[in-house]
Amino acid sequence: MLETVRGPRQLIVGEGVAQNIPRVVAECGSRVLIVTDRVLLGQPGVAEIVAAVREKVEVVGVFADATPDVPLADVDLAVSVAAEVDADVILAIGGGTVIDLAKIVGVIRRHGGTPRDFYGESKVPGPTIPLVAVPTTSGTGSELTPVSVLTDPDRELKVGVSSVHIVPDFAIVDPELTYTCPATVTAHSGIDAFCHAVESYTARPRPHGPRDPVEQVFLGRNPITDHYALLAAERIARSLPHVVRDGGDKDARADMSYGSMLAGLAFSHAGNAAPHALQYPIGAATHTPHGLGVGLLLPYALDAARDAIGDRLTILARVCGLDVADASDAEAADIFLTWLDELLADIGIPTTLADIGVARADLPRFAEMASGVTRLIQNHPGPTDPASLTAILEAAWTGDRTRHPLTPKQRQ
Repeated sequence: MLETVRGPRQLIVGEGVAQNIPRVVAECGSRVLIVTDRVLLGQPGVAEIVAAVREKVEVVGVFADATPDVPLADVDLAVSVAAEVDADVILAIGGGTVIDLAKIVGVIRRHGGTPRDFYGESKVPGPTIPLVAVPTTSGTGSELTPVSVLTDPDRELKVGVSSVHIVPDFAIVDPELTYTCPATVTAHSGIDAFCHAVESYTARPRPHGPRDPVEQVFLGRNPITDHYALLAAERIARSLPHVVRDGGDKDARADMSYGSMLAGLAFSHAGNAAPHALQYPIGAATHTPHGLGVGLLLPYALDAARDAIGDRLTILARVCGLDVADASDAEAADIFLTWLDELLADIGIPTTLADIGVARADLPRFAEMASGVTRLIQNHPGPTDPASLTAILEAAWTGDRTRHPLTPKQRQ
């Protein structure tokens, strides 16, 4: 056995823990860059945090122009603000875009260069300046993970910077900061978190050499990631539809915060797989939200790999509250995937790639591009050659899958 566990120096989770942010930031440095977006900056809860931080430190610079998918232009602008205040600590308040942006700013602030210098795995040469990450959505898990996903205008798909050195130093996860999250963002971020849990739990296990935990970021599933992933899937499955319908459901909001956090811990080690790799070129081409894309693709990717993961789909069905006590693995897989179809429809995720404007002629090209995202595609439990990935996309484009309806008992 050869494994590793990664995470922040401290993870603080629970209602009201946001009050600790000013102290934690001040203990990390005295010249702070706050990364957020304009919508969040205008919300009273976030404005109060910013004001409280200003009272605790010497200098505060604010970059509030973060835009979706972290375009490189945003990185340049945020790095400039960090330089203006000579930042020695970064506070990120927002969703995955904001936290991913803060991560790469920290890298450049400490090591210089440009984002392109760090694309791929383990290219960051050492620790960055301290980062305190505060999520305002329940989805990406970026507050816990060693990944920053960026959009490079010179490339046809998103690119990742993956390194143990960009895991935030502190993660402060307060469900109260998610109460104002709109229903659509809640749905897209929430299904992203569910994908993290499921992709981690079904990831291909891989043998390791002694140097792999240092030289590689994603290592495939292990018993620790299985534990986190199943806990995450259980919480998200029971609460995501409720919180999309009623954003004021505090218990469901707490479940989603915890579930997203657990899923982030799982995929920080196990890694994501085909749905995420395939979404990279599709998201770049269609400019559709990341969570929408991975959620749409998840059932098709699982269906294609069901022969390798039937036993795991059975366990996922069980933790998601489905009655599979008397079902074979094949029957349980049908039950789980049918339930997943219904969950996606319930929260407003489109059924097919055609629905989001993907041209059928582009599917082989997208599959070829995704096959090159090795850090993700190597985790997929099924075949990963371009022809097999194209078959997944064909199924997702046509929506051609046969499912069996659930009985009322199985829905319980």
